[in-house]
Amino acid sequence: MVVLATKCYVEGDARERALDGMNSLVDNDVGDLHVEWNVGVRGDDFVQVDLTGDDAEVARNVLIEEWGEIVAHDEGLEAGEEYVGTLEGWGDAGFTLDAGEEVTIAAEDIELGRGSPEQIVERFGLVQHLPMRFVQGGETEDGDHVPTKLAESEVDRLYDWQRGNGRVNVNSATRGEARATVNRAGHAQDIVTVERLGLLEQSIVCKEDTDPPGLLAAIGAYLPAEMRCVV
Repeated sequence: MVVLATKCYVEGDARERALDGMNSLVDNDVGDLHVEWNVGVRGDDFVQVDLTGDDAEVARNVLIEEWGEIVAHDEGLEAGEEYVGTLEGWGDAGFTLDAGEEVTIAAEDIELGRGSPEQIVERFGLVQHLPMRFVQGGETEDGDHVPTKLAESEVDRLYDWQRGNGRVNVNSATRGEARATVNRAGHAQDIVTVERLGLLEQSIVCKEDTDPPGLLAAIGAYLPAEMRCVV
């Protein structure tokens, strides 16, 4: 069994579609291995995959590499180690992530340039539940104190978004739903692709001459989701 660092927080038919999509994604990742699986959701909305078969451990490692893992509470988070959590909130104090336990990244340790956490959220187009890599703070085995902060790879990813042509990030929608919404709004020719950030978090990558705020305005009526632009 493995608990993946992505959430399924929608209900009703949307939840069934999301879990059907997750099952297909697991099939893409481990379908060639000698393993059977069952996809479910924990009480805290994290996706859980139960694995059986000769290649169960290999499949588990493949899924962790692809999605990140939520470690068991009894194991705890080790200082200096990298994990994945979902962005659950932000305020003057900093970012709050959910990594199976609440993790706070202080405003001064976010390391994404000047501005308040809310301004950083707007500037980088961050949406709630976005999976993000971080390094756990505390006392290391060597006795050094390290702050909890975003991982270097995460910081690099977000700056790469800003150096690109622009994006519209959304939550509460599968990749297929986001792509279908763009098509329905008549803007298929204005995007490069829809990049999967999590099960229900997507990034619509714009073409060079596409205005992200304009695209957001065009698709907003069709997609009941939180949306932010990266420009």
